Amino acid sequence: MPYCSQCGNQVGAGDAFCGKCGARQPLEAGPYVDPLSRFTPRTASICCYIPGIGWVASIIVLASPRFRRDRALRFHAFQGLYLFVAWLLDDWVVRPWWQPMAHFPLGGIIRLVLLVMSVFMMVKAAHRETYHLPLFGELAQRSLSEE
Repeated sequence: MPYCSQCGNQVGAGDAFCGKCGARQPLEAGPYVDPLSRFTPRTASICCYIPGIGWVASIIVLASPRFRRDRALRFHAFQGLYLFVAWLLDDWVVRPWWQPMAHFPLGGIIRLVLLVMSVFMMVKAAHRETYHLPLFGELAQRSLSEE
């Protein structure tokens, strides 16, 4: 039977407060729970393609020992990272370079194509399909085979 951390009175194992002094009792440290235990491979695959923040999910998937053996999910993570790099190139290289030529919106067209590709891949990942995007799929496959 545990004792109160303030006054030493006996408290129950599940008591959050002491019955005598009312002090909050510290929680017992339980076994380690993996924070990714409820993160299914399907959900992780979808998250890898979210525009703007999918790179975070991709890095978590690639760094996690839980997903080390899931080749389809790791493929989605690599392809999502390469798609994010394309977003960065559009933002940092294409848009500033084409900015003076406002009559031809190349940056907007590229951004639309990347958005369509991201949504398309989220749908494919939701259906648990591995689809190789042109260029990005080849790079992801190479990265996967080099591991």
